[in-house]
Amino acid sequence: MIDLYYWTTPNGHKVTMFLEEAGLDYRIKPINIGKGDQFDEDFLAIAPNNRIPAIVDHDPEDGGEPLSLFESGAILEYLADKSGRFLPKDLRGRTKTLQWLHWQMGGLGPMAGQNHHFTQYAPETVEYAISRYVNETARLYGVLDTRLARRDYIAGADYSIADMAVYPWIVPHEKQRQDLNDFPHLKAWFERIGQRPGTQRAYALTREVNPDAGKPLDEEARRHMFGQR
Repeated sequence: MIDLYYWTTPNGHKVTMFLEEAGLDYRIKPINIGKGDQFDEDFLAIAPNNRIPAIVDHDPEDGGEPLSLFESGAILEYLADKSGRFLPKDLRGRTKTLQWLHWQMGGLGPMAGQNHHFTQYAPETVEYAISRYVNETARLYGVLDTRLARRDYIAGADYSIADMAVYPWIVPHEKQRQDLNDFPHLKAWFERIGQRPGTQRAYALTREVNPDAGKPLDEEARRHMFGQR
C-alpha cells in the first residue's frame, strides 16, 4: 500500500496518473494547500519542502521500514522502478525518458507555474512578467511540438513517465494563454493522453478530493500559498 499526500495541482495529478495506469494499491491523504495543511509537522516530516505530492511506500522492495519520498519527478521514477512500468530498462531508452522528465521538472513546470502566478494570482498586473512567462511557455510548447512531430509519445514509441509529467502542465493551456491549434503535434498528443482511461480516472479524483477546484482563491488560501518567507 502506498499513501499519497495529494492535492489537485499539476504535480499532484502526475502521481495519480501513474498509480491509476499501473494499478498499484494506494490511498489518498488530502493536503489542502489552501488551508495550510502543507505546514503540518507530520507532513513536513515526509516532505520538508512543504510541497505536494509526497508518498510513503509501506512495502518497499528492500523489505525495510516504510519509505517516504517527496518531489514529483523522484516519485515517478521510484514508482516506475518499483512496478517495472513506464520507464524503459535499456540504457538509451531510460536515459531518453529521464531527460524529458527532468526537462519538465526544470523547465516546463517552473515556467508555466510562474505564468499561472502572474496571469491569474498576482495582486497587481506586471506586464513584463506576464510577457516573459507567457512567451517562455510558448517556446516550451514549441519544443514539445517539434519533439512530437514524428512520434506518438515524448520519449519514443511507448507511453512513459515523461508523458505523465508533462500532460498535467498542458491541461491549463488556456489559462497559460496558449492556443493548442498553434501546436498541432502537441495537440494530437494531448488529446491522445486525455483519452486514456487511467488519465480520466486520475482527473475524476479532483471532484472527490477538491470540489472547490477552479474557484477563485480566498485570502486565507493566498496567505498560505503565496505568503511564505
